[in-house]
Amino acid sequence: MDLSDYVDALRNSLTSAAAAAGEQARETARLLADTMEPAVRLTVTNALSDMAAEVTAALEGGLVDIRLRGRDPEVVVVPPVPHEPVEEPDLEDDDADEEGAVARISLRLPEPLKARAEAAAAASGVSLNAWLVRAVSSAVRAPNTPPSSGRGPRRISGFARS
Repeated sequence: MDLSDYVDALRNSLTSAAAAAGEQARETARLLADTMEPAVRLTVTNALSDMAAEVTAALEGGLVDIRLRGRDPEVVVVPPVPHEPVEEPDLEDDDADEEGAVARISLRLPEPLKARAEAAAAASGVSLNAWLVRAVSSAVRAPNTPPSSGRGPRRISGFARS
């Protein structure tokens, strides 16, 4: 996007406004107009970048970006990429028995928790089932520590004076 026309329009507006004020004001306006071009370009580019961020936030997976090519910003639109399901085994190799038997269970989750799990699975690029298998597998491998009761080595006691 060539910003030259916008910078020139601003320069002309500034010099036109100063034309009625006399020679010294016209010279000051001309000097200001010549020196403010980088600041105008940066301000317009920042405004375009903020606008692109707002548009990106409103899109479903797409991206609108502003990149600089030389002195001028360039608008780049990246359409959303459809995600192909990633084929993954349902169970980890060390969890399967010798025959690779798979057990089926019914799992009831609150709807908000299910939605969060689906989002996490999608972000990992795996199916919900594969993500749940990984979560259960890591939970049963974790050391079995009782929940903290507030007593023991992590307890802090004392007093404070204000």
